[in-house]
Amino acid sequence: MTYYIGDVIKDERILIVRTPEQFEKTGIRVRVRTTVEEIDPDKGVVRLSDGDTLAYDTLVMATGSKVNIPDIPGVRQEGVFKLKDLRDALDIKAYIKDKQCGHGRCRKAIILGAGFIAMELSEAMKNLGLETSIVYRGELPVKRWDEEFSKIVLDKLTSNAIDFVPHRLPVAIEANGRESTLRLITDNGEMEADIIVFALGVTSNISLAEQIGLKIGNTNAIMVDLSQRTSRDEIYAVGDCCGVYHRIKHQWVHMPLGDIANKQGRIAGANISGHSMTFPGVVGAQSFKLFDLEVATTGIDEWEAKAMGLHPISTIIWGTPSARSMSKGRKVGLKMVADKSTGKLLGAQSVGEGGAVAKINTLSACLWGGMTLDDVGYIDLAYSPPFGGPWDPIQVVAQILRKQM
Repeated sequence: MTYYIGDVIKDERILIVRTPEQFEKTGIRVRVRTTVEEIDPDKGVVRLSDGDTLAYDTLVMATGSKVNIPDIPGVRQEGVFKLKDLRDALDIKAYIKDKQCGHGRCRKAIILGAGFIAMELSEAMKNLGLETSIVYRGELPVKRWDEEFSKIVLDKLTSNAIDFVPHRLPVAIEANGRESTLRLITDNGEMEADIIVFALGVTSNISLAEQIGLKIGNTNAIMVDLSQRTSRDEIYAVGDCCGVYHRIKHQWVHMPLGDIANKQGRIAGANISGHSMTFPGVVGAQSFKLFDLEVATTGIDEWEAKAMGLHPISTIIWGTPSARSMSKGRKVGLKMVADKSTGKLLGAQSVGEGGAVAKINTLSACLWGGMTLDDVGYIDLAYSPPFGGPWDPIQVVAQILRKQM
């Protein structure tokens, strides 16, 4: 959706995987603009907002998540948005376009938050020619990444004339009588904008689940088993509303990502149709792009490892996305985390102008297989000068860490 807003994707129909009419052809009826008001699990009945009731033998809850928006005055002002679904993306793009064509002009954008959605959105706004600012309560963007890598992301924002404003909390949003439409009031000054978008993360939408007494996990998401069943055998949950098993942490976590939701939906569907399947979990792989910078991570970091009672060791090296003679000055940074006692790989992060996501995908597979530093240090990788040297940074950093044991 950020690429649609930024005009990389120009036709919103490309973003619609399947229309209600296409569902209808496969025998599935889709009730749009309809919400579920109540579930009676004892009778196996769902009551809808239009007054209808639907009986069920099996129920799947895919209620998704809710955008975190602070309870401050002015969040419903015209020009203030969240980015959660396609409707939000359509509204944001239409608002910018209408203001450009009308008497006013959309000149300044403020994004509240500094996660990967905020990063993608800042690139989109900048590509549309808007003066773009990111307002964040912390010190550096994308806090899941190592501080050294977060500084690289900050440099990329700055070099593209995106203003990163740290240590500020929103207090209120007001209509502005001057040239800009809106005024953001923070705990440390005021800023003007024509459009403000909240990108402060999400929480599970579990209100219906709580109403019918489903068990909620310690991540504040619906508790499921590996078959996606909830605490009631006839009710399944998939996607952002439920938890997922983390294979490295050995615990259930909340990871609201689209690829995970797709897999959970398939597992639930298979079990409902009589084919026994389980979802083996995740290792926490995630990536985003910021202009020409690739940013990716997988597994856990040192602090999470310590919380598990492990003894983590880590290091960062800088290599090139191709053989050094062909790199043209491009660099890729790679961080690896392992357990000092066992040598087992625990996590990795990478940032660079090429090759970062590929390295993290490789290391995600290594994590999935429970590999050690000895395994990773001599793993067989495809070598060719356009794609790297005879010793890949993956192998180099694993061997460096092995010496620390």
